[in-house]
Amino acid sequence: MKIDGKSFRTIWINGDDELCVINQLSLPHAFEVVTLLDFDDVCNAISNMVIRGAGLIGATAGYGMWIAAKQAPTNSLESFDAYMKTQALRLQATRPTASNLAWAINRQLRRLESGLTIVEKIKLAKAEAETIANEDAEFCRLIGRHGLKLFEDLYASNPGKTINVLTHCNAGWLAFVDYGSALSPIFAAHDAGLPVHVWVDETRPRNQGASLTTWELASHGVPHSLIVDNAGGHLMQHGMVDIVLTGADRITRNGDAANKIGTYLKALAAKDNNVPFYIAFPSSTIDFSLNNGLTQIPIEERSSDEVRTVVGKLSDGNIATVQICPDQTNARNWGFDVTPARLITGLLCERGVCSATESGILGLFPEKN
Repeated sequence: MKIDGKSFRTIWINGDDELCVINQLSLPHAFEVVTLLDFDDVCNAISNMVIRGAGLIGATAGYGMWIAAKQAPTNSLESFDAYMKTQALRLQATRPTASNLAWAINRQLRRLESGLTIVEKIKLAKAEAETIANEDAEFCRLIGRHGLKLFEDLYASNPGKTINVLTHCNAGWLAFVDYGSALSPIFAAHDAGLPVHVWVDETRPRNQGASLTTWELASHGVPHSLIVDNAGGHLMQHGMVDIVLTGADRITRNGDAANKIGTYLKALAAKDNNVPFYIAFPSSTIDFSLNNGLTQIPIEERSSDEVRTVVGKLSDGNIATVQICPDQTNARNWGFDVTPARLITGLLCERGVCSATESGILGLFPEKN
């Protein structure tokens, strides 16, 4: 995507062979690039949400394994391999819900097995990290192309009427390497000249909708309105939502979907009001080893401080964190919930659109039978 006319990805290697990312904690008030110099920096960037989003977490993990390889002991292949397996476990523990994280790590470990020397293994890790990132960007571009058809059909059913989309959290290009998942079809529809308006959930407690999704949509010129998280049901009851489109952090083989906390409630409201509910994701998000999202997907619980405080810009332009509850009040902070497949109208990935069923998913991925 472009920022002030300059093309950016969310993660890249600079001319000094250093890993660079966009600092998402500074958005929307400042655009900053952070250099991740070592493996600790990579782990901290993921766990502290300097970078976030399923696809970008996976891409960062891929690059993180390359950085780990550069820091690994070089006295023997055995010590190198042992170090890499240890660091892989450490990296995997940073954000346990996202399927893309473990997927990228395991892909790198398999790639490293083909290296005959340490130097070769380091080169392979870098090449594989770049491939993972490039695939993520291309898959998200294809999601936009397939998703455009959904918007064209909606517009054909009501010519001249603005298509109102409700989205939750941030599943745009900031959550991936480029393009995004849920926002990719929206960008494609807007660029195709279709009248699109997006209802943006603020997405407490980290407010990724308010800070990131709005910033992306505004940068692309897409009309949008920020709403509180609990407004979606009201909008659907009054016919003000034509489609709900979200991303996902893990999809099971039967179509259950883990996404940002609050997604399940949107799906319930959509079902009750006959509003189509779609989930968009690259195939790296599918965990084919699971068949029950509610019982098998681990749900990350984050710091209570994220609920007890809010970050924002003061009238003097300074950024501050303020507490919004009494000192003695405790909080719980689950990062994700699981939307059962029965509430999902369809799944949208780089291979097309399918039903949220095992047969539907395997129809797009027959090699997983």
